Order: sequence, then C-alpha cells, then structure tokens
Amino acid sequence: MAGRITPSEGRYGGRNAAERRAERRERFRTAGLDLFGAGPGYRATRLGDLCKSAGLSTRQFYEEYRTLEDLLADLHLYVNEIAESAVLDVLPQVQELPLAERVTACTRAYLRGAAGDMRHARITYVEIVGVSPRINNQRLQRRAIWIELLNHLADEAVERGEAPPDNYRLASAALIGAINGLMHDWVVGWVAATREEIADELVRIILGRYRPTG
Repeated sequence: MAGRITPSEGRYGGRNAAERRAERRERFRTAGLDLFGAGPGYRATRLGDLCKSAGLSTRQFYEEYRTLEDLLADLHLYVNEIAESAVLDVLPQVQELPLAERVTACTRAYLRGAAGDMRHARITYVEIVGVSPRINNQRLQRRAIWIELLNHLADEAVERGEAPPDNYRLASAALIGAINGLMHDWVVGWVAATREEIADELVRIILGRYRPTG
C-alpha cells in the first residue's frame, strides 16, 4: 500500500531512511545555495526562510544540522570538492602537454568548478569570510590543500626541466592568496571581467612566477 512503512525493510514510499535523509539534505543544500549564494546572503538568512525555501520543517533541519553555520560549512566543502574534482579530472588529459598548456587547462577547470555557478563563487569567496573562528579554520585548511596541489604542479615542472629550481611553496601560497582576493573582488562586482578573462589573467600570473623555459 502506497505510503505505508514496511518494518522489515524500513521503507516509506519506496525509499529507505538513508535515501530520505539524503533527499532532505540535498533540499537544504539547494535552499542554502539559493539564499546564501544568490539571495540575501548567509548573514541575512533566517532559519524559517531557509526551511520555507526547502519545503521542509525546522525539526527536519535539526535532524541534519545544528545551526545555519553548519550548513554554510557543508556548502563550502561541497563547492570546494566540485572545483577540486574539476581540476583532478582534467590533469590526466594534459599530462603530456607543455607547462603553459597544463596551467591554462587546470586554471580554466578550476574556475569552471568554483565559479561556473555564481552561487558557488559567492559562498566560497564572499559569504565564508569572517563568519567565525571555526569557519575561518576550515577555509584555511582548504587553502592549504590548494597550495599543496599548486606546489606539486610546480615541482613537477621543475622535474621536467620546464621551470628553474626554487622554493615554490612560498609562491604557491602567494598565488592562492592572489586568486582568492581577485575572485572576491570579481564576485562582489569590484572587478569587471568575464570568467575567461579572469582565467587568462591568473594564467599570466602563474606562468610569470614559474618562468617556463622556451
């Protein structure tokens, strides 16, 4: 009978508890993306507004998160994972290309993942800043991962003879800081440019530091 719980399977309406919880979490994420990333912003969003947007109750929210900050933290990691996957997916395809082409492909992939959806970009570069010590620590941890990835690409370029030996860890940290700063200013409208123009500028900055031979 439709809508009846089957105790032996723990199912309701054809879905088990894990599936229903995943659906609820996805609806809260979508509402968070809309309100934090495109609507009034994280600081101006109230729990009731979020639940109304998700079409769920506050009780259901508290089954998934403790606070709106927890949802923001979840969305920040979610967006970072999309951007990271975009870069990791393209890396095997460009391994045999020259350094300049690898950097260009990876930079464009990163921006597609991080800013292909402007809600993602606003959460990552604007809404997440200055929320709390806990969120700031999470943001710094994610920055450290990007610094390690950029440093790995630099070391790889040195091994191939495409870039001179140097301490690129310092350069990687500086580049990630520059990327975050530029992206913040772009998202809030202080920089007038297309995403492609942003990518081109970042490529020039990165290659200028690596000084590829030839």
